[in-house]
Amino acid sequence: MTAWLNDISKLPPEFSRAERFDGVWFLDLPSREQREAIWNIYLDVFQLDRNQTRPSDEGWTGAEIRACCRLAALLDVPLVAASQNVVPVSQTARESVDRLRDWAGGRCLDAEVGGIYRASHAAAARPGRKVRRPGPSVN
Repeated sequence: MTAWLNDISKLPPEFSRAERFDGVWFLDLPSREQREAIWNIYLDVFQLDRNQTRPSDEGWTGAEIRACCRLAALLDVPLVAASQNVVPVSQTARESVDRLRDWAGGRCLDAEVGGIYRASHAAAARPGRKVRRPGPSVN
């Protein structure tokens, strides 16, 4: 049943019939506060030092935080070193994440803030560089 969780093309037809479900919830990438809580959980699980420097985790999922902690514990290296072996899904599948956010906008309930999900909520949190293009008057 969970095969469709990250692929809307596999969403079962029952989800389009309102008499069966109250709504479809969209859960975006974890916020800064949510990632902090996830780090604390996995630092405890893998018995790692909570005071060590953490890697930049913008756009990371909970699974990627877990993988970083697991690698740090297995390899006996700091989190920052272990993070060099973690590539977040927000980078490897950026187009899919954006497509899923766009699809969910106006169709799903927002699991974090309630109400209807708006893709613009996540726009500020999307990783990547900003490119300024000159207007048509600049040649």
